[in-house]
Amino acid sequence: MSVLPYIYFHFGDDIAAELAATKSQVIAAVVSLALLADIIRLRFGVAVFGQRSYERGQLSALAWGTFSIGLVFLLVPTEAYAWPLILTLSLGDPFLGELRRAGVASRRVFYWGCLLTTAIWVTCSYVFSAPLWLGLLLGPISVAAEWPRLKYVDDNATMVLMPLGLIVLLEPFLKIM
Repeated sequence: MSVLPYIYFHFGDDIAAELAATKSQVIAAVVSLALLADIIRLRFGVAVFGQRSYERGQLSALAWGTFSIGLVFLLVPTEAYAWPLILTLSLGDPFLGELRRAGVASRRVFYWGCLLTTAIWVTCSYVFSAPLWLGLLLGPISVAAEWPRLKYVDDNATMVLMPLGLIVLLEPFLKIM
């Protein structure tokens, strides 16, 4: 997942031109196809290789991740926000999972997760000239958004959609994009 912003920003126009479409149309089509494939998978009640058994009866983590990353490219198609949102998911989520699997206490998992995700946001703020304060805010929010265990919505969605929502809500007031 970490390479998706690179592909989007460096090859997206060429890919869209090859398909006689806009980048937004390509993203919408890819997300729609991924969701359709997952709905078909659900219809047959199967969990494919790499999925957890409970995903037999609900949208997969992959589908949720595809949906949330697609919304990033559709709603905030700038490197300053796409990179940290996607890197937070692709690096932060597995990091948190590995800490939990290693038996690290929940409070420490949260602190270490905040450290990593804030570092991602601050680095991206520096590289892409985004407001530093936004990175300091959204790193911990990304980890907090991963915390709730929702029955049908995977954390691959919440880790991206919560900070994405804040960016979209703040943008009209602060012109951060």
